[in-house]
Amino acid sequence: MTNQIMKMKTFRNLYLTLILFAFTQVAFAKTGLPDFTELVETYGPAVVNISTTQKVKPKNSFKRRMPEMPEGSPFNDWFKHFFDDEKGGGGNDGEGFDGPEQKAQSLGSGFIISNDGFILTNNHVIEDADKIIVRLSDRRELDAELIGRDSRSDLALLRIKAEDLPVVKLGDSAKLKPGEWVLAIGSPFGFDYSVTAGIVSAKGRSLPRENYVPFIQTDVAINPGNSGGPLFNLDGEVIGINSQIYSRTGGYMGVSFAIPINVAMNVVEQLKDGGEVKRGWLGVLIQDVTRDLAESFDMDKPQGALVARVLPDSPAEAAKFMVGDIVISFNGQEIDHSSDLPPIVGITPIDKKIPVEIIRNGKRKTLQVKIGELPTQDEIKVSSRDPESTSVNRIGVVVINITDEHREKLELSSQGGVVVKDIKGGPAAEAGIRAGDVIEIINNIEIKDVDHFKGIVKDLPKGKPVPVLVHHRNGGSNFLVIRVPEDE
Repeated sequence: MTNQIMKMKTFRNLYLTLILFAFTQVAFAKTGLPDFTELVETYGPAVVNISTTQKVKPKNSFKRRMPEMPEGSPFNDWFKHFFDDEKGGGGNDGEGFDGPEQKAQSLGSGFIISNDGFILTNNHVIEDADKIIVRLSDRRELDAELIGRDSRSDLALLRIKAEDLPVVKLGDSAKLKPGEWVLAIGSPFGFDYSVTAGIVSAKGRSLPRENYVPFIQTDVAINPGNSGGPLFNLDGEVIGINSQIYSRTGGYMGVSFAIPINVAMNVVEQLKDGGEVKRGWLGVLIQDVTRDLAESFDMDKPQGALVARVLPDSPAEAAKFMVGDIVISFNGQEIDHSSDLPPIVGITPIDKKIPVEIIRNGKRKTLQVKIGELPTQDEIKVSSRDPESTSVNRIGVVVINITDEHREKLELSSQGGVVVKDIKGGPAAEAGIRAGDVIEIINNIEIKDVDHFKGIVKDLPKGKPVPVLVHHRNGGSNFLVIRVPEDE
């Protein structure tokens, strides 16, 4: 009887062990690292290495001139031969010695997006190139034709003449989620077809000077030479183009950025059609709504894009946008941060009428705006400034009136405002207002002149955040928040 009980216990323990083992295997299968081998074998051949050459004339860093020697010096003939030599090229005429043309080279990555030879890469990979060479996975090297490029999105479209080309599968970057596994293939430091993997850290990142690209942030190792290469999801679909890194050393530090494929393909279609990219334009300068600004505008929470300036002769001016409006929805798409707005406007068809929902003076309002074409950087002028003399007040500033001459010089579109001549400390200094700035609006009231400014400041509530629109001395406008102390 005892033996039978022992056998039953042994059987039970074995049974439990097998169940535990099975559960462990299932858990490992669910949490284990993905296998990228099949993806790389299938789509790796569509990734290409891109090299460029550029003819560079060395700068004339010095002028070779024969030194003056005493008459009859034995060194005269030697120096004359050296400086008059054809290869030396300097002679005594004072002209510099430039030397022969040299070749500058750059290296990057790209990927084939269609059977007829179209290749997508970064603009900075091929910029100023005299010759572009594409090396395929089968070691063929082909000259590439530049179809078009777009510096604002840092994209370039190339084409090669070849048959039986492998191509990538394009995905939908809008479906991408933070935490997903992604994989990059490229040529970091010239090491062809290097594979690195990581996860999506965030979406919709806005970078300085890159207002029209909502970047994908990843922790995939990206280094010089990876630029222009594809970023794959686990389904083997390209969902981004590796473009930039954040680094204090010039190398990878755990933060990489990729251009979403949806943005890239919009650019590709325009480059194919006309060789250039046209973007929608609203014509406002915007900033984020901070917690203090939200409170000063009587909003429940920070949200939207705050209009700090309406540019003259812009679609926004025609649609009656006003400084202080807060854009919370554009064509039905919610605007949570100010960085959400430019990419959405950029892909909007030109001349299309769009509903834009704003908050103005605490009330929701919908404006209809006809989208224009984004001008070149040189065509959008944002101001600079200068001042002249007198008045002091509760917020600690000395201000003066603006003359018509000043207004023209500063390119101010509004008719009012005062120039800050001096800062005496207090709320204005704490908010970041500096001498030379132009104060245009306080507490949602447009400033007419110094006397008007004095009256408004005199009536400001104590302890409450008040929005102030400042046109900065070094260019650009934004809202700041001041608080008059309770115990003044």
